[in-house]
Amino acid sequence: MAGFDHILNWRLLSGSHPFPGPDGGTCINEAALVAAGLPYRAIRSSDDCPPCFSRPLAAYALGLNDAMPDAERHRLMAFVLRLSGSADLPAVEIERTVFLALASIRRLLPPLLEKAGLVDLAVLCAAAGDIDEALAAARSAAWQGGARAQAASGRQAWIAGALAAAVSRTATAAIRAADDPRCAAEIAEGAAAFVPGAWSLAVDILDDALGIGRQAPDVDLIAARGRLDAARAVAHA
Repeated sequence: MAGFDHILNWRLLSGSHPFPGPDGGTCINEAALVAAGLPYRAIRSSDDCPPCFSRPLAAYALGLNDAMPDAERHRLMAFVLRLSGSADLPAVEIERTVFLALASIRRLLPPLLEKAGLVDLAVLCAAAGDIDEALAAARSAAWQGGARAQAASGRQAWIAGALAAAVSRTATAAIRAADDPRCAAEIAEGAAAFVPGAWSLAVDILDDALGIGRQAPDVDLIAARGRLDAARAVAHA
């Protein structure tokens, strides 16, 4: 999958877009539409995706797309051929949502918690056996992060306060992620400011989540490149 951004000659941008730019210029889900040969549409949320897109996977991918800095967003091009056709039964979509939350708590929260000195909580998050254990650890992290942020503010320890506030904010997103997969992307965003390699971990989580349930049908890479090139040409004819 390495180098897909060069092979497909498409640039990903944050936000939704009424039509492709001269070098692509769409979000990951909009690019996936074009590559699969589906009619183009601006996608502002996963609800704007066609029914053949898994809603949890599309929501997480879109959340990453909008949160990633430009230098990191190209990593998502590896998934442009894997979203269309990924929709599955409701039970599978629930499994995917839970996986995104659980994997994010296990992999992304611990290094952030360690950075903040909350080592015991980091261990609990990393070792969570199921979503209930993970959410319990996340709730503790949200509370302790908030308490530390308030204490740091009182003594004007701004750097420590910013880190503690990030812990609280990111752990709160983790709690919401059990029901809203886009919040799982907020976990990556919160960790990325303090944890090197956080975006790489988030991309790995998306890759693993795409392995659950129905897989997108194979799309010929050359045909996908042709569709992307044609869409760009039509938009700027």
